[in-house]
Amino acid sequence: MAGMAIATTRRTALTLLALAGCAGGRAWAQTYPQRLIKLVVGYPPGGPIDTTARIIAPRLAAILGQTVIVENRPGATGSIAAKALATTEPDGYTVMLGNASTLAVMPAIVRYRDYDTLKSFAP
Repeated sequence: MAGMAIATTRRTALTLLALAGCAGGRAWAQTYPQRLIKLVVGYPPGGPIDTTARIIAPRLAAILGQTVIVENRPGATGSIAAKALATTEPDGYTVMLGNASTLAVMPAIVRYRDYDTLKSFAP
């Protein structure tokens, strides 16, 4: 029973990471995670998305057995964080906690030249 609960908890943690949105489309190896995980937030500290990230980060760290840090990259309705994420290696160690305005609304009303939301990111 305990093993089943651990597997479910680990699956939940990986689902949370997937929902946060990771760059690239590669599958994770069985040994994931082997190093620090960076959770990028496109808003300043103290806001609702940052608060959510700071609640999720220690729980993910405990479940996955790796350090999870929150990195704030505020500005341009999350576009600065999205660009930073789009330029990282798509290895699953840098993920972004975004929202509808960052990932859907802004790309629909502003033409970005630095990255394409649909091509640069994978859930």
